[in-house]
Amino acid sequence: MLATTQLATDIDDSRAACGIANVSRASLYRHREASKRPHLVQVRRPSIQARALSGPERLIVLNTLHEPRFMDRAPAQVHAVLLDEGVYHCSVSTMHRVLAAQHEGGERRRMRRHPQAEVPRLVARAPNQVWTWDITKLPGPAKSIFFALYVVLDLFSRFIVGWTIATQELASIAESFLRETCARHGITAGQLTVHSDRGTQMTGRPVRDLFNELGVEPSLSRPRVSNDNPFSESHFRTAKDDFEYPGRFGSLEDARSWARRFFARYNTQHRHSGLGMLTPHQVFTGRTAEILAKHHATRRAALQAHPERFVRGLIVHKGPLEEVWINNPTRTLEPAGTH
Repeated sequence: MLATTQLATDIDDSRAACGIANVSRASLYRHREASKRPHLVQVRRPSIQARALSGPERLIVLNTLHEPRFMDRAPAQVHAVLLDEGVYHCSVSTMHRVLAAQHEGGERRRMRRHPQAEVPRLVARAPNQVWTWDITKLPGPAKSIFFALYVVLDLFSRFIVGWTIATQELASIAESFLRETCARHGITAGQLTVHSDRGTQMTGRPVRDLFNELGVEPSLSRPRVSNDNPFSESHFRTAKDDFEYPGRFGSLEDARSWARRFFARYNTQHRHSGLGMLTPHQVFTGRTAEILAKHHATRRAALQAHPERFVRGLIVHKGPLEEVWINNPTRTLEPAGTH
């Protein structure tokens, strides 16, 4: 501040000086006045509230709040019980202040402990071992109208094993759709795990009864953990980024017409980076080894024809991973509790 005052005197411009020193002009003026009349400078003394509780009184309040019958009750409840007993120590707000001074101002009530949700750990080493499914909304002809797109994806191959579009999201529709999809692919008891989030359609009784009937193992994402079903979420992003996706559909049949074209193109033409640039259909139908061998033969022929173009020699391109998982089983993840 002394440097700022001197600077202001030297250049006779307090506004510029304060700007340079990053000091408010009010502070500068106050410092000037104090330096001129040091006998008027007042020393602030801590104020003592006449109404404040004394040390022993605060200790009585704290001990009362720590009594076994009160230790899990809110101050307002403690205050009410004491009044019933003809006792008054202080106000409710003072009780809160006494607790806060002891860093005990949090929740005091006994509350139900929610069990921790188990981390879903799924591994697929072949098609039709693990499916993931979800529902997304497709905008309809008006702002408040949506169509529901149900999609089941094979985890290992990313192949879309089933889809349907309806006007509503219902567990009964999901049950019929999943039953038909399992029948189409010849799913047998104990063969398949089906993973989803915890939507009401996924956890509804019709779907649960269907899985019990077919011997399908259900798997659910943890509550409020968005990345426990990443493959379905990623696929919906791919679908809505499709060049033919209109953004809004004029009718249910328009939506179904787009879906028929898109899913046929996705399964048979989409070169998936997670599959070594093979298509989902090629991996799902078990043609991976055949196609990779053909690719290798083609590159070897090109190497023999023009070896000068292969500076690093023939690079072997890897195909799909041998196993695909949701939440790496070899990595430790803390279960997410519900709140």
